[in-house]
Amino acid sequence: MKIWMIRHGEPGNGQDSLTEKGWREAHLLADRLEKETMDYLYVSPLVRARETAEPLLTRLNREAVILPWLTEFSYPVTRDDGTTNPVPWDTLPAQWTSHPENFTLEGWKNTELSRSGDLERHYDEVIQGLDLLLAEHGYARDSFCYRAERPNTDTLVFFCHFGLETVLLSHLLNLPLYTLWHATCARTSSITRLVTEERQKGIASFRMLTFGDVSHLTAAGEEPSFHARFCEMYDDMSQRH
Repeated sequence: MKIWMIRHGEPGNGQDSLTEKGWREAHLLADRLEKETMDYLYVSPLVRARETAEPLLTRLNREAVILPWLTEFSYPVTRDDGTTNPVPWDTLPAQWTSHPENFTLEGWKNTELSRSGDLERHYDEVIQGLDLLLAEHGYARDSFCYRAERPNTDTLVFFCHFGLETVLLSHLLNLPLYTLWHATCARTSSITRLVTEERQKGIASFRMLTFGDVSHLTAAGEEPSFHARFCEMYDDMSQRH
């Protein structure tokens, strides 16, 4: 089995829709993918994800199934100083790194930061949705691997969001969530690909082949968006702080 996670194109500031650049990204993405074999297409209910999928779906004359659990992982958390952070995946480094539990697979769920946003419950809702879907496609979660009950080479494509994508990756690859949130950046319209490996009969695990691939943009001369990145130097006020 193969899983492709596609982040939506560049959105407007505070808006659930694509910018003009975001639409260009979506069309270049469609150029890249329209000849690929994609067996099952799924999309977040949010507009920016559905708009990103639209050019490809139109060319293929197909529809994508909307999955509620593919929506962005946007749950406010409370900072150490008592102020509110609107999303957990933009927490300031000095806060999340000061809690060693955030570097572990399970410990992050019990920090005050995570509890303030009820993140464990929201996380469990997402991965339960994912595992139910994978079970329908022949792979049942078993501890840190999957039972390959009906092994296949199908490709499942998710049009979704960065915060949500890293939640899925943390579960599929058994990696600490906060590290993925804050140490990686999947650019807008980027493609992340995973594939199962069944090295022992009936036991499958996932391996990531590419993360945040935007070669469809660079090949066309389209500069990848700065969206989701932060200033390289604090004194550079031209970049997002």
